[in-house]
Amino acid sequence: MELTLDRLTREFGPKIAVDRVSATLAPGVYGLLGANGAGKTTLMRMVCGVLRPTSGEVRYDGAPIERMGDDYRALLGYLPQDFGYYPEFTALDFMEYMAALKGIGRRDARDRSLALLERVGLAGEERRRIRTFSGGMRQRLGIAQAVLNEPKVLVLDEPTAGLDPKERVRFRNLIAGFARDKIVLLSTHIVSDVEHIADEILMMRAGSVVLSGLPAGLVAEAAGKVWEATVPAARAEEFEAVLTVGNVRHAEGGRILLRYVADEPQVPGSASVEPTLEDLYLYVFRDGRPGALGAPVDVRATRASRGDHFKEA
Repeated sequence: MELTLDRLTREFGPKIAVDRVSATLAPGVYGLLGANGAGKTTLMRMVCGVLRPTSGEVRYDGAPIERMGDDYRALLGYLPQDFGYYPEFTALDFMEYMAALKGIGRRDARDRSLALLERVGLAGEERRRIRTFSGGMRQRLGIAQAVLNEPKVLVLDEPTAGLDPKERVRFRNLIAGFARDKIVLLSTHIVSDVEHIADEILMMRAGSVVLSGLPAGLVAEAAGKVWEATVPAARAEEFEAVLTVGNVRHAEGGRILLRYVADEPQVPGSASVEPTLEDLYLYVFRDGRPGALGAPVDVRATRASRGDHFKEA
């Protein structure tokens, strides 16, 4: 089982939303990580056949999905960022309705729906109207409908957006449980959503995949680019205005410990520290900052324009 993205490109007028993306996906969880507007949703809609690429193609086991038609859709499970539902439907009504759309027989539809509602933690809620569900409950219903047809390819677009931390953890665990023997493509801009469950991560920026690989290997890309320094608390905002700061915490003596990413230390007394995936994310996706992919800014010029703020802190 293999899903191939071959130079996928999608243009909207003069704007290139996805630019020649190529990847080969085997069973496992792939985290598509990128800032809002990076092209993740456009790419996923092309993978699902909802949107036709301007050029390039998607192939499943060597066959173009456009030629496969319904055969490919039968292999596909999809949870869009804002999945549609009928507020007055009960959870069971909705599941059986989706089963009918997927061509699942009535008896199987009832059995599968009840089993999946139990698996996603909605047992006992099947007769409640969806309009009364919390955001987390609706997302769990969304993942249940996405796997109704036992898909080989499961596509999840920003599935934890708007959920509180507890629900996000619960949802990640659900995804990990459904991932066996499937190609799972999960897009997000929340690093923790993919840090612990993704077998491989693809980082998108401005329509292109700029980095891909195993989480541990990608984190190594940020080695030597993550720094910590203590500065006076009164000057913390000043430093945050010109540095890409990942974390701020209080230190002794009325000082602040800054953790920031940059190609070189920007604050006297900075110490290099071990990177995390979040550090790499900040390094890759910052805009107008030193070391950013795209249009970097000369920090020395920024310092001068601010009156050389970065003298001894």
